[in-house]
Amino acid sequence: MLRLALEPSPTNTALYPPDHCWRVSSGSAAVLGLCDLRMDAAPTTAYLMLGGRCQRNCAFCTQARESHASAAALSRVMWPGFSADRVGDAVAQAYRDGRIVRACFQVTASPGYMEETERSVSALARLSDVPICACVVPRGRPDVAHLLSLGAARVTIALDAACARIYREVKGGSWKSICTLLEASAHLYPDRIGTHLIVGLGETEREMVERIQKLTTLGVSIGLFAFTPIAGTAMAHRPPPSLDQYRRIQIAHWLIRHELARAGDFSYDEKGTLLNYGLSADYLERVLGDGTAFRTSGCSGCNRPYYNERPGGVMYNYPRPLTCGEAAREIQALVRQMAC
Repeated sequence: MLRLALEPSPTNTALYPPDHCWRVSSGSAAVLGLCDLRMDAAPTTAYLMLGGRCQRNCAFCTQARESHASAAALSRVMWPGFSADRVGDAVAQAYRDGRIVRACFQVTASPGYMEETERSVSALARLSDVPICACVVPRGRPDVAHLLSLGAARVTIALDAACARIYREVKGGSWKSICTLLEASAHLYPDRIGTHLIVGLGETEREMVERIQKLTTLGVSIGLFAFTPIAGTAMAHRPPPSLDQYRRIQIAHWLIRHELARAGDFSYDEKGTLLNYGLSADYLERVLGDGTAFRTSGCSGCNRPYYNERPGGVMYNYPRPLTCGEAAREIQALVRQMAC
């Protein structure tokens, strides 16, 4: 049960009016000392959300314009609101104490969202040296440049979909425009641009792997997610990806990111399902042996505990180091069948 800590905390500098709120993921709120919540894996990033119900209508998103899901949720996570000044102080203290290594603003495309993002990034950067990421839909390259100049260490521009076909089906808008902006930003600001990709929206595994390769070649970091059906969203009836499907993509991403293989080395069946990585079983077992390939990917220090998972359920992204037994189990489940 989530229990909020309502007692006041000291604020060094008034960044906002007293009634101005930042929403905070429930796990982050616990780490920041804003509430009491029992956790078996604590977030290492402070996840903060800006904006109200989104003007966009992504079919998988709880915050979508036509979603009937709780407005307090994003994916499976609840985001209670707290005074922005109080959250800023708590983030600064948690970073000084080593309880977090990053802060990340998740921004809905609600009225005035870019101005609110700029104001929030600037305010937190003045208060703390914590590395800041802004996950936002920029209106163009000037928005990206401005956020970086205000103190953001990274800007994440979420594609979510692996290809134009899926983008049209589940997100709408211009695939060409978002890809052009992402590519231009990656060239202008090396190692400071990220994106999200969601496995299981209807793409083939080949489409996802080829998108991962293209983005990695551009220098864009990728946060890999599993599609999570949420009641009240347009895709609530769709199943999540199987764990085998997600692991095949997860391993492909890890191999590509570490320059141990390229998408062109892989083999697929006629439906675009990954068959092998063009690597031997012994080699795969050796390079995957510590289990890091199965951990949460994205910005450094981002572990997103239970964003796609339920405690005790299918573990798509491990938010912590794997035990030897967990790593061996994950590797044995797929490596032999995926070796050439």
